[in-house]
Amino acid sequence: MRHSFFCIDGHTAGNPVRLVAGGAPLLRGASMADRRIDFLERFDWIRTGLCFEPRGHDMMSGGFLYPPTLPDSDIGILFMETSGCLPMCGHGTIGIITFGLEHGLIPVSTPGKLRVEVPAGVIDIEYRIEGDRVTGVKIRNVPSYLARRGIAIDVPGFGPLTLDVSYGGNYYAIVEPQGAYTGLDDLGASRIVELSRTIRELVRAVYEPVHPLDPRIRGVSHVMWTDAPRGDGADGRNAVFYGERAIDRSPCGTGTSARLAHLTALGRLAVGDAFVHESYIGSRFIGRVEAATTLGDAPAIIPSIEGSAIQTGLNTLWIDRADPFHAGFSVT
Repeated sequence: MRHSFFCIDGHTAGNPVRLVAGGAPLLRGASMADRRIDFLERFDWIRTGLCFEPRGHDMMSGGFLYPPTLPDSDIGILFMETSGCLPMCGHGTIGIITFGLEHGLIPVSTPGKLRVEVPAGVIDIEYRIEGDRVTGVKIRNVPSYLARRGIAIDVPGFGPLTLDVSYGGNYYAIVEPQGAYTGLDDLGASRIVELSRTIRELVRAVYEPVHPLDPRIRGVSHVMWTDAPRGDGADGRNAVFYGERAIDRSPCGTGTSARLAHLTALGRLAVGDAFVHESYIGSRFIGRVEAATTLGDAPAIIPSIEGSAIQTGLNTLWIDRADPFHAGFSVT
């Protein structure tokens, strides 16, 4: 059987976003967290078919719009990318909200504001419109916190590293310059990908973070390499590794949130402080520590991330069971 999916493609700060505006499956569950589990159990072939080759690539990500489960929410989002269905995706949210609003797919009760359900919780959105374009989206993200400090590992062929794990919607192993790591440009993209796979496995072998309120959110999925910014007006730069071969082209929304929580816990940022985050390719998000809070018993912050997205085209993709590669593939 051939399954058709109408997609709005674009990017947020350089990283791809594919909004599946037609063909999303009906999901079971009383929350977006429940629907995420149902999707993974019954429909993960849609994710792999739309994200991996030959219809996608290692950096592909996006998601689906769903009716909300809560009476005070406007819309729900389910995320997908090559690494799975994330609890939260910042650059994906910016792109999906932008494309959804520009195509009239999202009901708006209060102009300029939205309340959005994602698997990680409920987020608040502010957006700007100029003419028929959404020119900016600001996310007030889920509570974020520093989960563990001082994890020591020894990376074969590279040397010892000490890193921290922080949560901003997903769990990040954060590597700051030290030892053999002197900066992003000294490593280069291919070496970052190669080392990140090893680092993630080494961290997973000694530590598994678990969300204080939802044990379904667990484990380090991303590795963030931090560095000084290259451009004027920025406060930091990063390269975020995800999946098996991907470096986020954007500054990464949940990664920026995790970094804000990390820097706040270390005393380098305070409530009210802004942090302009630069990506590996030089694009930017504006992050801000909006408030202090707790997550379970852990000290946490409410971060915000602001950026913009651009549509690049419309397409209808088929996943045909007669195709030997209907579920996608990845070359290792």
